[in-house]
Amino acid sequence: MSDYLRELFSLHGRRALVTGGSSGIGYAIAEAIGRAGAEVVVVARRQAELDQAVARLRDHGVTASAISADLGDRAAVQRVCESAGDIDILVNDAGNNIRKPMAELTVDDYERTIAVNLTAPYLLGQHFGPRMAERGWGRIMNVGSQQSISAFGDSGVYGASKAALAGLTRSQAEAWSARGVCVNTIMPGFVLTPLTEPAQAIPGRVEVMAARHMAGRNGTPEDFAGAAVFLAGDASAFVTGQLLFVDGGFSVH
Repeated sequence: MSDYLRELFSLHGRRALVTGGSSGIGYAIAEAIGRAGAEVVVVARRQAELDQAVARLRDHGVTASAISADLGDRAAVQRVCESAGDIDILVNDAGNNIRKPMAELTVDDYERTIAVNLTAPYLLGQHFGPRMAERGWGRIMNVGSQQSISAFGDSGVYGASKAALAGLTRSQAEAWSARGVCVNTIMPGFVLTPLTEPAQAIPGRVEVMAARHMAGRNGTPEDFAGAAVFLAGDASAFVTGQLLFVDGGFSVH
């Protein structure tokens, strides 16, 4: 059985790039695929948090390194592409969410959100996707949101960006799946991470969100480990262009 599971899920010999990999869902995915055998390169803005993440990964025996970059800056995205080397598994987790009523959003709010949540995954995919296809194997995981499919809680431009990310997933899958590159989006529910701290600070919001999940609780970053390992390896070779809901039943409640 162990040999069988190793064939399905081992990521030994693979190399992964995880954006937003210093905390939250991004770190949990980086740790999971790293502990499954992949070498991991994490990308985030803050060097101190990256250093802590790399240290934690290495404590788990993961071969890990980091690139500090603001993915809202196209020059920084290009620097990541040029310095990351060959990548087999691309995880686009980095994102921002400017929570304002729709009418209060500024052009700058729009441009900053689209730059990080959509343009960076597009540009990274445009760089690494064709190279994966040339080698005949690759995985791209985009991290979406409930706002990819529905509107609630001042979705605003964040909702638009995450809906577009689901469309990007389908376009990338159409482009490269025939050459061994599977592209999918992980769809969280309400997850207790630094990104959702503003929402968590609203009195009663955490409890309301927990009740909306069929599982009766909010998500934690660790809930994404199994799905990430599955989507990163050979077990998911016939799964592409899909939205995989890891949301405790949130989307169907």
